[in-house]
Parts: sequence; structure tokens; C-alpha cells
Amino acid sequence: MKYFALIGAAGYIAPRHMKAIKETGNHLAMAYDINDSVGIIDSISPESEFYTEFERFLESAWQRKRDPYTALDYVSVCSPNHLHHAHIASGLRLGCNVICEKPLVPTPALLDELGKVEQEAGRRVFNILQLRHHPAIVELKERVAGTPRDDKYDVELTYITSRGKWYHESWKGDPRKSFGVATNIGVHFFDMLHFVFGNLERNVVHYLDEHRAAGYLEYEKARVRWFLSIDSNDLPSSVQGQQTTYRSILCEGREIEFSGGFTDLHTVSYQEILAGRGFGLEDARHCIETVDTIRNAALEIPARNEAHPCLKRHLM
Repeated sequence: MKYFALIGAAGYIAPRHMKAIKETGNHLAMAYDINDSVGIIDSISPESEFYTEFERFLESAWQRKRDPYTALDYVSVCSPNHLHHAHIASGLRLGCNVICEKPLVPTPALLDELGKVEQEAGRRVFNILQLRHHPAIVELKERVAGTPRDDKYDVELTYITSRGKWYHESWKGDPRKSFGVATNIGVHFFDMLHFVFGNLERNVVHYLDEHRAAGYLEYEKARVRWFLSIDSNDLPSSVQGQQTTYRSILCEGREIEFSGGFTDLHTVSYQEILAGRGFGLEDARHCIETVDTIRNAALEIPARNEAHPCLKRHLM
């Protein structure tokens, strides 16, 4: 049984990590968050220590380190995006392996810095890239790999996840902390596209604001028109008023159904990490480079057949 600490215990994604720790037969020994709304711990690991001050959390972790029977093995990081680097580095320096939500860090330079801390600490960083474990995505990857063709696949990615006014008052609405829509809600989709279709050859951004982003990506084996949004007005008319989230991947006009199964993939990710098959820093580099380029790119007028259909209304 491994001993875990969790940083960011009051966040949206934290319960999936708590559940994964429990379902893999391990123990959540301690948790930290500045927010004390963490009653979910009672149903998963009520005996866990909890701290609202990072200094007290670190001191307790150092004290545990003195005894091999209580020392932490892993630190799971679910804090706001802009704190990932600091919290990952802290976990490594505690002598722990670290599991972190995406985006791991916002830039390749910070990824390189974490590599140095890994070497200094002799421990590893693992990124949650759960779409690589989704059965529909694995099947698509196998189909693409097993079907040699001269031309590239035509792919259309659409992800609309409605967010209310609270979003822009939270850290997620602050681009200095979330790094914007494309990074905050899109990074795992960009990783998935690389996972299935190979290395990125071209990255063009057509639209970018606080609510949505759109562009064109060309991979070794695919041409991808993509559109991301947190505005409910962008939902297709067929689902408006019925659902708040819409996910779609069209590959050669065929829908890849991957809406289900998301909530179980963190446990699968933990199982793979604990078995020595987790995704490390270099596995995350491609998607970090992609979103870094998107954030800093000059907008371009879409070329013929490269604009996502949802984008037309915003370019008028």
C-alpha cells in the first residue's frame, strides 16, 4: 500500500483522484487546500489529515518522511494550473513521485525545469492523460495505424462545455492562472490528437478570446479543424436546453463516440502509473508545445476547407 498526499483537495477534479487512490488499494494520508469545503473526504478517506496552510502541510510531510512506515510515496496535484510547477517541485523535493493533472505546466521551458528537479530528487513526474486510455480512442489509434493510406484523415473536433458567470470570477477565467480556454479545456484533446495521428506539422489559430478558440492542426496522418468553447450559445441547436456539454470527433465523417467512460479513466491512469507504465514529462511535451504555440500565435484568416463550421458565425 502506497501513502498519498493530495494538493488541491477542494477542486472539481480532486474526487476522481481520491477515488483512484482508494480503488487502487492505497491510502490518502493527507490533503491540502486553501478552501475547507472538502467534505467529500469523509466518504473516501475520513482519517486523512487536512491542512489549509501549505506551510503546515509541508512540515507534516517532512515529519512523516523521518519514519519509513509513514513517509509519503506519491503527491497528487490538482491545484490551479499556475501552481502546478511549484507544487510538483515541492512534491519531488519531499522525495515523492508526483501525479499531476493537465496541463502539467504552460511552457516547454518549465517542463525542462521540472526535468532538472526530477534528476536532483531522483523521483518521477506523471501526467494524467486519460484520453489515451479511453477505449474509443485506443480503437481509433489502432485503426489509423493499421490502415495504410496515401492521404491524411480529415478530422473535425468540437468541444463545448458551458460555463456560467462564476467561471470568469474564478481562477479559471484569469488567463494568468488558467492560461486561457485552449489550454484549460483543450490540452488533453491536443494530446489525444497527437497520440492517434502522430507528430504535429502545422498549427494555425483562427480565433481566440476568453470564451472560445478555434484553428487548424495538421498532423502526420490527419488534417484537423478544431473548435473549443465555454459559451452555451455555441451548443448545436439540436442539444440546446437539453445538455450543457457537447463533445464530437468526426473522422472522415464518422462520429467517434467517446462521451461515456470519462469518470473511470483516472483510476485506470493510476493503475498504469503504479504498474510503471505512466506518462512522464516527455510524453506531455507535445501537447504543451501545442498550447504554448496557440496562446502566442498571430491569428490567421482561415484557408479554404480549414475553418471549423462553428467558427463561421464568429468571423462575420
